[in-house]
Amino acid sequence: MTRKLIVAAYLAAILLACTARTTTKRVIKQANKSAKTSETLKQPAVYLPTDSLLATAILKEMKSRRRKLNQQEIILAIARKFIGTPYVANTLEKNKDEKLVVNLRGMDCTTYLETVLALARCVMLHQYTFQDYLTTLRRLRYRQGRISYINRLHYYQWWLDDNRQMGLVAQIESPNPPFTAVQTIKINYMSQNSQLYAMLKGQPERIRAIRQLENASAGLRERYIPTDELSDTPLLRSTIHNGDIIAIVTTKPNLDTTHLGLAVWHADGLHLLNASSLRRNGRQVLEPRETLQDYLHAHPSNPGIRVARLTEPN
Repeated sequence: MTRKLIVAAYLAAILLACTARTTTKRVIKQANKSAKTSETLKQPAVYLPTDSLLATAILKEMKSRRRKLNQQEIILAIARKFIGTPYVANTLEKNKDEKLVVNLRGMDCTTYLETVLALARCVMLHQYTFQDYLTTLRRLRYRQGRISYINRLHYYQWWLDDNRQMGLVAQIESPNPPFTAVQTIKINYMSQNSQLYAMLKGQPERIRAIRQLENASAGLRERYIPTDELSDTPLLRSTIHNGDIIAIVTTKPNLDTTHLGLAVWHADGLHLLNASSLRRNGRQVLEPRETLQDYLHAHPSNPGIRVARLTEPN
């Protein structure tokens, strides 16, 4: 009888996850349909000359090094170009209507990640113009590459699901161990705290659409590596590669993750290249001296990490 109950519970969990993903797809389709306003039309990118010059210079340099580097090395080489760049929050919230914002002068953890991956993807595709970069950034940042506030992939779960569907990233969730833990997704922080978001104030239709998308993600179950499994072992080194996408899981209500960065291996273990808001880190992009495991042990509300990887073009 016990075995039958276990099997039944397992099948029920699978059915719930499948139902959640089916619901998510349906809600996303409805949201895209209802969001076909002037806001979703192709918008010009917003940037300064220094942004386009820096992006073009990085692409030009990487073009000359392309044959000598694999994808992992390309990602880390580009990521390290931004070390020392100030941490600046809310750089995408400066316009009345959504536009493709490029700001390489100040970044948060998400825009830093998107910037590095977009540049790396261009290099892997042998695309070296600023327009190539803008196209790739748009595809990474927005659902199906369609620019609107609703389609911006505000939560990591949304970002991962869409970019996986687009073939741009792959989720890493095996072997087990080290992927011994499961996170059940419940995200509604934005709709419950809309007053904190400049582009949601006085926008009930946007709030409604965001809430619908949040609810559609409820119940998804995602595997992650708990903090205690992040010790420096041959298994972990074979599982997580340099340049992999690291999303730090949170137990805080209504969120899925609270920080993003890129994996980088040192002699003492796994570290996180990231744009840090911490004063002790200088509020900047850095490659910290402490291991990721040490960082997480000091932050008990972050019980582990999820992992993804930029796909290599065919």
